[in-house]
Amino acid sequence: MAKKRKADQANLDALSEEAGREFGISLKDLKTLMQTRGHDGVRELNEIHGGLSGIGQRLKTNLITGLSENASDLSLRVAAFGRNEIPPKPPKTFFRLMFEALQDVTLVILIICAIISFCLSFYHPSEDTFESATKPKEANVEWIEGAAIIIAVIVVVLVTAFNDWTKERQFRGLQSKIELDQKFNVVRNSIVKQIPIKEIVVGDICQVKYGDLLPADGVVVQSNDLKVDESSLTGESDLIKKHESKDPFLLSGNDYYLMKT
Repeated sequence: MAKKRKADQANLDALSEEAGREFGISLKDLKTLMQTRGHDGVRELNEIHGGLSGIGQRLKTNLITGLSENASDLSLRVAAFGRNEIPPKPPKTFFRLMFEALQDVTLVILIICAIISFCLSFYHPSEDTFESATKPKEANVEWIEGAAIIIAVIVVVLVTAFNDWTKERQFRGLQSKIELDQKFNVVRNSIVKQIPIKEIVVGDICQVKYGDLLPADGVVVQSNDLKVDESSLTGESDLIKKHESKDPFLLSGNDYYLMKT
């Protein structure tokens, strides 16, 4: 399984590198730029990448009209830079949920009691007396108590695991529905349209309104007295002023709102 994952990741990296050659900037360059930010980031943006216009040219993006609706171009961007989503964790298997259910202290105690009951049910001290020899032997049914405990534990584990498995499926379905319902304004072919957040690609021109939560990292192309609440990321309670020529870098994140005054 681990080898298969490594092979799949290697194939994805190869496809990403091949697709990235279509653009003048790589995913690694974009990550480095966003991690640098500040004055050093502005200097790197201007000196290495040719400013905002240079970034637009390398990403083959028109800063006014935005991207086109060409499906092959959008697919190429996804292959080169990835999707705008956090990959979900793989769902837990039913056997994994059963194992977790067995970690309950009460069930562990019951299992120990069942084992002890089984052992005692088959233990009979020898009684070499005339009475014991002539007494008819009775069927050994003492093991039923231990078996009943084991069956009860199995039933509880199966029911608990099934309930957890059902709830996880429902949660993932609800999460997928919420993600599809989350949309953001982008400019494509000079038209402002709403698309699901996960369909935003590198190079898209997003239109941010008052109070919007940023769906992805980016840079300011055009603004009018733009201020940002970065308290959840930096701890700074004051609004940070953003401008395309001074501090154009924007980071996505929880409770990260754009404010226009």
